[in-house]
Amino acid sequence: MKRLIAVAAALITLALAGTAAATLVPGVFDPGNTGCPVSTFSNGVLHLEKNCPTATNAAAGADITGLEGQTFTSASFTLASTSQCQGGSPRFDVVTTTGLFFLGCNNVIPNGTTYTFTPATLAAAGNQVAFPTGTVQSIDVLIDVEGTADLTNITVNGQVQVPAPTTPTSKDQCKNGGWKTFTNPAFKNQGDCVSFVATGGKNLPSG
Repeated sequence: MKRLIAVAAALITLALAGTAAATLVPGVFDPGNTGCPVSTFSNGVLHLEKNCPTATNAAAGADITGLEGQTFTSASFTLASTSQCQGGSPRFDVVTTTGLFFLGCNNVIPNGTTYTFTPATLAAAGNQVAFPTGTVQSIDVLIDVEGTADLTNITVNGQVQVPAPTTPTSKDQCKNGGWKTFTNPAFKNQGDCVSFVATGGKNLPSG
């Protein structure tokens, strides 16, 4: 449990400050520089990987910014398959003025492949964990067990969470899969991204 709390606390520091609207910010916690956690967002999917043993102190996830000061009322995500729910991962880690709350996929009964966290759904699954009280200080969604998870339709307090629009400013940002992370515009491949940067944004992605 102490390790999980440390992971959650570290992921909180990945948040971007000063964001007015709720925004998803993919990131990893990897103090040992193992390279095993991966977090990317592309085509509406938050793809999380932990390619090392569960015991490794590492996690892949995303901060959800812009909800500070609100009362937590609900959250949900949809997985590509229920088999991607492994123990308590993926889960929401919610830090409020009253403490740290873990909301794992195994703490509710899914509707198909969608996992919804409300007082009612937690109660229906036996109230394995407490529902967050107080006001939000930070929220993240993550995996810290070995495996992968593909999350869509991530919502908190009724708001769909997606990254803020991003635009590449250098060719290097397009390399090593970086082209997949951009949303303004979105690219089909690395070449589209490089061409866009090289022409100062005049050569838009192919249709």
